[in-house]
Amino acid sequence: MGAMRILVIEDEERIADFIKRGLEGAGYLVDTAADGQSGLDRLHELDYDLLVLDLMLPDMDGLKVLEKVRNRKVSPPVLILSARSEVEDRVRGLEVGADDYLVKPFAFEELLARVKALLRRGQPVPERLVAGDLVVDCLRRKVTRAGRPIELAPKEFSILEYLVRNRGKPLTRTMIVEHVWDMEYDGLTNIVDVYIRHLRAKIDDPFEFKMIRTIRGTGYMLEADDGASGPGPASS
Repeated sequence: MGAMRILVIEDEERIADFIKRGLEGAGYLVDTAADGQSGLDRLHELDYDLLVLDLMLPDMDGLKVLEKVRNRKVSPPVLILSARSEVEDRVRGLEVGADDYLVKPFAFEELLARVKALLRRGQPVPERLVAGDLVVDCLRRKVTRAGRPIELAPKEFSILEYLVRNRGKPLTRTMIVEHVWDMEYDGLTNIVDVYIRHLRAKIDDPFEFKMIRTIRGTGYMLEADDGASGPGPASS
């Protein structure tokens, strides 16, 4: 599964830019629109996994945009941003069909936490991720490789799940830290190497085909042996 795509409809360029940079740093694909109409046009052109919508737009009320979004057959989860902290506005937004509400000014960590929660909720998350002979059961948090159960610590599981969801795509240490630890902290990036070593010992060392690849100067990538390079342990 590729990266999640998010549309940000926000007319204040500084804020739109701040959100875009932050979310891209967390591994999302982000498009921005400066007014309601161009935002709606973008929604017609592409399928988005999440919409971040400012209520105060130059051409139409954000709630109007929200209504139009909700009238479509398939519409993404919507996170409303607003400087109006009055309860009525919040209630109206949620009544019209927003999934969550964030009042400006906000810390980026808060926005990222809400975005992650909405994507988890709004996405039909596959309960089982399969990569070659590796099976990750996201609901029960169980992992098997070639039918053999593998015990993982919670953070090890989160890193593996992130790698499997982005299989074939290099992930930087910073992306892994921000996804798994929910924070931006460069000092943590070396901890990723420690956890990857633990993961490799469990899911790679006992097997011939090594799934976790080191991408020099970048980070790590999960590669699945799907039969392209001969039968893996799954066929034995």
